[in-house]
This record gives sequence, C-alpha cells and structure tokens, in this order.
Amino acid sequence: MQRRMGEAVARVARRVNEVVEAREDALELNLEGNLLHRLPEELGSLLHLRAINLARNKFRRFPEPLAAAPALESIDLEGNEIAEVPVEVLASMASLRSLNLRDNPVCPDMRLLVRPLVPFELLLSPEGDVPEA
Repeated sequence: MQRRMGEAVARVARRVNEVVEAREDALELNLEGNLLHRLPEELGSLLHLRAINLARNKFRRFPEPLAAAPALESIDLEGNEIAEVPVEVLASMASLRSLNLRDNPVCPDMRLLVRPLVPFELLLSPEGDVPEA
C-alpha cells in the first residue's frame, strides 16, 4: 500500500513537472483514482489550470496547494475522506466557481458554516448519505 501511494505521488509530480516545463496552457488535470493524499506545492505554478479532478483519492484535508492556482474554476474532490473545509482558503479563491465534495464525511457544523460564506457552487452529499470517515 505504501509503495502504491509513493508511486501515485511520483506520477502526479512528474505530470505537474511535464506541464510546467512544457509551458502548456493546462486547462484540465485529471488525477482521479490515484490514491493521492497530498499534492505537490508546484501545482500553484500552473497559471492556466481551470479544472482539476481529484475524485476517489485519499485526501483527508482540502489540498491547499490548489489555492495558489489563480485561474482554477472547478475542483472535484468527490469520494475522498475530507471532514473539514478551510472556509478562509476557499473564500480567497477568486476564480473558483464549483467545488464537488460529494461522498466526503463533511461534518454537519461545517456544512452550515460553509454554504453562506462561499460565492460558488458547493456540491455536498445529502446528510445521511455520507460515508463514515
């Protein structure tokens, strides 16, 4: 398991480096289902990243390197293990339009706090349909 996790992180780091070195206008990055639990800080250097799919990984926290990606509009974190959402970080993401946190164990207090404070579409599973952490 540990080896697979390391390999997944290495794949992500290679892909981010390839995009940065090629100076591509990376519009979307699909990292779904790679057992990831963190992202490299270099992700913030992808100035043209508009959407990232991190669904079905192993994140327990919102991956904060995403906050440094200035053009990021859509984040898919469905099916991870995120219980708390950093409201201040999300509120500072001026380009963000959609955040999918379905099938994450977001705690009820956090649900009440987040919705009125974020100016984008926030997708959560209905209470009771959330997997246990």
